[in-house]
Amino acid sequence: MSTPLVDSRPLLVVVSSLSKSREYFFRSVSPHYRLWLLQGGAGRTDQVTWELPYLAGHTVVDTLDADAMTEAVRAIPERVAGILSYDEARIAATAVVAERLGLPTSPPRAVLRCRDKWLTRQALAAAGVPQAASVAVASPDEAAAAAARIGYPVVLKPRNLAASFGVSRADDEAGVRAAYERARGVSLPEAPERFDQHVLVEEFLDGPEISVDAVVVDGRVEPMVVAHKQTGYAPSFEETGHLVDAADPLLADPELAAVLTTAHAAVGYTTGTTHTELRRTAAGLKVIEINGRLGGDMIPLLGLLAGGPDPDAVAAAVACGQRPDTTALGTARVAGIRFYYPDEDVTVGTLELDETLLPPQAYEAVLLTGPGERVLLPPRGSAWESRLAHVIAVAETAAELRGALEAAAKAIRLEPAGTAA
Repeated sequence: MSTPLVDSRPLLVVVSSLSKSREYFFRSVSPHYRLWLLQGGAGRTDQVTWELPYLAGHTVVDTLDADAMTEAVRAIPERVAGILSYDEARIAATAVVAERLGLPTSPPRAVLRCRDKWLTRQALAAAGVPQAASVAVASPDEAAAAAARIGYPVVLKPRNLAASFGVSRADDEAGVRAAYERARGVSLPEAPERFDQHVLVEEFLDGPEISVDAVVVDGRVEPMVVAHKQTGYAPSFEETGHLVDAADPLLADPELAAVLTTAHAAVGYTTGTTHTELRRTAAGLKVIEINGRLGGDMIPLLGLLAGGPDPDAVAAAVACGQRPDTTALGTARVAGIRFYYPDEDVTVGTLELDETLLPPQAYEAVLLTGPGERVLLPPRGSAWESRLAHVIAVAETAAELRGALEAAAKAIRLEPAGTAA
């Protein structure tokens, strides 16, 4: 009789699949790790559906509750090698669980310091890391006074959200007061606590914006993906697209390496993966924020498609205490994503994708909303409330990529509700 094969892949616990848009994470990681999913939020039951083919098992539990998750992981009937989350709302609780169970992690206080932009600012300032001047405020009057001290233009943002929600520029006092109310009023499901000083007033940094997805092992920071961000819908900073070049010279830039190293040391982040946003100003690189997880908007997938390392596989390896493989996995190319918006606020009647009109460089095209949905342009809506579709493309040059993403708009057909066919 033959002996059954033993699956020797390490067991990795993933906290929250978030949405099917993150299926690329499971595709990358499941061949090398058995995955156990913790799924659920306070007062709700999450269905595990599309994730099932990738899983060794799953537990429905409140994934915002570190105590409940700790018990859930202890109840898994085999050895757990690591735990991670790419869900911004859950990274702090995940770090607490990892520390309690002796699994690889940065200290929870460091993850929380990344989660709270005001704590980040204070830590970076103490270490002399180049960044925007910033003041935490609790009222429109305090915001106006802070803006006067910093000097116009300024940027106002909530201190603990993500994806540019509630972030806007102000050029005068009236703009500051409106931007304060916008930042104070925006909320997200399962967002962490609100603060008395909930809004930050910050120096406006002029120059191109980039993000860096990096791996951190024993405090050593290694960039994996540099994404060049496109924004629009002023005074908001809506993220309308990202471009990744696997041969980007910034990956080996000594100034970027130095800023990343000092910034991560300042917040105490030692183990895991991060998404750092920076501006390339006339005075050099300056940090906007550090996030204790990989980037959203499909940026890790763009890095892989461009021919670089696989950030998701790297994140899994570090979470399990293994040496990550950060070598490039293909020929260096350029990959990008663009998000498509209506011309004005609209209730969707029909929204269709004509794949025959997609350019040959297109890798993926996905509709993000559907009939009956109200789509609001920024600043009234933001990200998930504003986008009709996204297209990912891969090309040999940045110019070819931009042309392909521009051409892809022709494949998206919107008919507002009430419009004659």
